[in-house]
Amino acid sequence: MGRTEAGHGTTTEEDGSAHWRRNLIVCVFGSFTTIVAMTLLLPFLPLYVEQLGVSGPAAIATWSGAAFGATFLSAALVAPLWGQLADRYGRKLMLIRASLGMAVAMSLTGMVQDVYQLVGLRLLAGLLGGYASGSFVLVATQSPKARSAWALGMLSSGIMAGNLAGPLLGGVLPQHIGIRATFLAAGAVIFVAFLATTLLIHEEKRPRGTAAARERGGFAAVPDKGPLLAMLATGMLLMFANMSVEPIITLYVAELVPDPAQVTIVAGFAMSAAALGSILSAARLGRLADRVGHWNVIVGCLLVSALLLVPQAFVSTSWQLVALRFLMGLSLGGLLPCVASVIRHNVPDRVAGTMLGYSTSSQYAGQVAGPLLGGFVGGHLGMGAVFLGTAVLMAVGAAFNWMVKPRR
Repeated sequence: MGRTEAGHGTTTEEDGSAHWRRNLIVCVFGSFTTIVAMTLLLPFLPLYVEQLGVSGPAAIATWSGAAFGATFLSAALVAPLWGQLADRYGRKLMLIRASLGMAVAMSLTGMVQDVYQLVGLRLLAGLLGGYASGSFVLVATQSPKARSAWALGMLSSGIMAGNLAGPLLGGVLPQHIGIRATFLAAGAVIFVAFLATTLLIHEEKRPRGTAAARERGGFAAVPDKGPLLAMLATGMLLMFANMSVEPIITLYVAELVPDPAQVTIVAGFAMSAAALGSILSAARLGRLADRVGHWNVIVGCLLVSALLLVPQAFVSTSWQLVALRFLMGLSLGGLLPCVASVIRHNVPDRVAGTMLGYSTSSQYAGQVAGPLLGGFVGGHLGMGAVFLGTAVLMAVGAAFNWMVKPRR
């Protein structure tokens, strides 16, 4: 890709930025804090909606779902745009925008007076946010290619840790400082991430290339679109598999646990087990992928996940389900880093942000489709059918990736 001078030596695209390790640390911290802020309202969102004047269980549930999903809907719509702007004006600038925007939106969420303002600010948080997806772009393009999957695995661990810690903190903080103060505290922590991003991240300047190359952007700039399309489908499938059981897992646990008072606790363990497994495995599978090839790890992770889904449909005790969800989290942890690495290796650097933005949108699509289809299948065909159907999809995804992976 050529060489760039950055005041501290000469680097190449293969070597990555001279500051890539420091950039990675800041991105992990910023991604963790923003994901915590986006998910900490899960335990108390219905209570906040009720405080804002909504009454009746059905109305509270409807507005809670709208408020939670609004952020992901708007984020999915603008992810490619932010990726394109990152390619044009710099990835660091997009992280500064996202962290400052999230800090403001989160702080204002603690000051809303009605549910319409709440949903509006949740939409705004999705529009202005995107720190985690922006971090994927910066880390993927600034890390050495030989270490990219490991670096992205570390970033994925930080993101998954945020998903795990957010609801836990959301269950504790409001009891001690109140719901509104919890949002203000989250905004303050994100502002610290904004300062760290502004002061500590150093992005290497990239060669501008020829005028003709700059004009040809988007998909037209990708010479071989097969790997890119395969990764978009794989990212969507990963999130679909993660989310397809979310609507039914509490009901499924209720069939396994004799004590009704223990159902929500065990369901929480089952949901957290998968996230914990992904946190533990993401960096290790990323390091393995850097050695044996990203495609091989993707195929292996999809296949192992498909095999682990089958016994989940036939468990007889809750601990079996928790253990299997943990093992599935271990197997899924390496997918997102490898997906991002394959995209980074197969698209020109000048459109990497745009393509990774499309990848983020495809993952959000999986997050939306998974619960919808999983809830429908579980309600009409039974809980076990959700696990078995998802297993078939994962196996098909493994076979598809095996067929399309480049043969050297």
